[in-house]
Amino acid sequence: MNRAAAGHPLAVPVLALGDVLLVTLQGELHDGMAEQLQQDIAQRIARSTVSGVVIDISGVDIVDSFLGRVLSDIAAGARLMAVRTVLAGMRPAVAITMVELGLTLPGLVTALDTERALDMLATAPQLAAVSVPAERKEARDAGLP
Repeated sequence: MNRAAAGHPLAVPVLALGDVLLVTLQGELHDGMAEQLQQDIAQRIARSTVSGVVIDISGVDIVDSFLGRVLSDIAAGARLMAVRTVLAGMRPAVAITMVELGLTLPGLVTALDTERALDMLATAPQLAAVSVPAERKEARDAGLP
């Protein structure tokens, strides 16, 4: 029985929304699907004139170390091709679990939802990723908790 017959799609759709690629992850993303997604996004970037990628993970319950690495690798590859990536819709429970496990997503900028991610790409010509430690240092320097 193939994955499609078992209820698992063979690929994650990568949709063009103007000059942005939109990827919406739902449910569990198997390792092979995550690797295929990385290749699909890189190929779409190479074949088009997109300036950004939004990866919506609001439908994902768990981000393990492998998926975290794939998401970071997608952003790194896109950045090398002059395309910005924003990760949108991380659930609070997912964020808490990632912090507890010590997982970070270097090179990824995050937004609360897809609409805000699209706004970030539209309004920030040089969207730069900020690592978590740097954000904490800036907050501490500004007197924020």
